[in-house]
Amino acid sequence: MMPSYFFAHGAPSIVLEDNAYTKLLKEFKDHMPKPKAIVLFSAHWEEPVQSVGAAATYDTIYDFGGFQDELYQMTYPAHGDPALVEQIQKLLTAGGVKNVRDEQRGLDHGAWAVLKLLYPEADIPVVAMSVNRDLPNAQQYEIGKALAALREQDVLIIASGGTVHNLRRLNWNSEEVNGWAEQFDHWIQEKVGAWDTEALFQYEELAPYAEMAVPTSEHFIPLFIAMGAGDPGRNAQLLHRSYQYGNLSLSCWQFN
Repeated sequence: MMPSYFFAHGAPSIVLEDNAYTKLLKEFKDHMPKPKAIVLFSAHWEEPVQSVGAAATYDTIYDFGGFQDELYQMTYPAHGDPALVEQIQKLLTAGGVKNVRDEQRGLDHGAWAVLKLLYPEADIPVVAMSVNRDLPNAQQYEIGKALAALREQDVLIIASGGTVHNLRRLNWNSEEVNGWAEQFDHWIQEKVGAWDTEALFQYEELAPYAEMAVPTSEHFIPLFIAMGAGDPGRNAQLLHRSYQYGNLSLSCWQFN
């Protein structure tokens, strides 16, 4: 069964960087069977109703400003998968998740920057998925759980976000990691490793420095979705964690 994954996507410039985290992403395909398709939830696509990307070929969205000119020349023209879109909608509906298809929206940087590092040839069909920060944490988990069966069909489920993502707290010139960010992530690591969803669903009240680490939840909830997709096995592995700019967390979790 194909694992599900949570990938932090960091800053848009991550696609140009050469470090331990981007090395892991670039070498990912060398250690995995090639997936039949990819289902990718991005923190940068927010909708009040779960949206399922149904574009024939995705446009590339440059939803950022002030970065290197090279980034605005990059494209990721992945094809969609109409049959998989239909299957996803049926699974979500069966799981009690209201959903709609979107045939127009392209891939934002939370999607294409990660995909370009993982599979630069853009030769695997993609179904982009939105997130909704207004749903309870337990319901985020249930969205991933509703799609867990896709893993048996060699479909790779990825949720892209960031556990510590507070742009107002970034220090673009700092190489020293802020202790509060590490303390929050260590708490998350302990609870995810133990599959303690009861505590995780209450992280806002229980985790140290949660308000600083997660000022808005759209980047954090992809972790719940990836975990939900891994519910059948409930085995979590932290494959990488590092930080940029003082506290921007770059982490990769595998669930199988």
